[in-house]
Amino acid sequence: MKIAVIGYSASGKSTLAARLGEMTGCPVLFLDKVQFLPGWQERDRAEARGMVEDFLNENRERGWVIDGNYANFHQERRMAEADLIFFMDFPRRICLPQALYRNWKYKGRARESIAEGCDEKMDLEFLLWILRDGRSRERRQQFRDLMERYPRKVVVLKRRRDVRHCLELLVRLAAENQNRDRTGKITGNEELR
Repeated sequence: MKIAVIGYSASGKSTLAARLGEMTGCPVLFLDKVQFLPGWQERDRAEARGMVEDFLNENRERGWVIDGNYANFHQERRMAEADLIFFMDFPRRICLPQALYRNWKYKGRARESIAEGCDEKMDLEFLLWILRDGRSRERRQQFRDLMERYPRKVVVLKRRRDVRHCLELLVRLAAENQNRDRTGKITGNEELR
């Protein structure tokens, strides 16, 4: 299975991607790890694109989970190849407290979804990104365009309850697929939408 997790900053994309990787056994690529080098330095764009392309090629048959937006990192290919696209459309009132909690939890160290040497930080620029800049009209339109291009595989998650429901549904579908593998047929097929 190939799953793309996109959405607003501090909505829980990395947490969901890690959980999906555990559930599916697929390798997970955190695009923030590709984008940044230690000390929050940006990686050379061509090198970063190459890393993403290599990951996609190496896991073509096995499947993957990719966390992040980054239009320049083969986004069109990622979305086209994905079986599911989870769009974390959480409101600011949820994202801001989650970002503050994450900052407190990882203060002075890097979390698993970011490059080593990129210690968690909270500054005015990032606060403005969460509250305003990351939700500009242009960015919102980019998400709408993706949903229109891939309506059958985009699952919009607006709150934690939606995430829990989807994870429970994926567990049931995985169990049904396992039964289908044994019996050759499946009953009670459910849609994620």
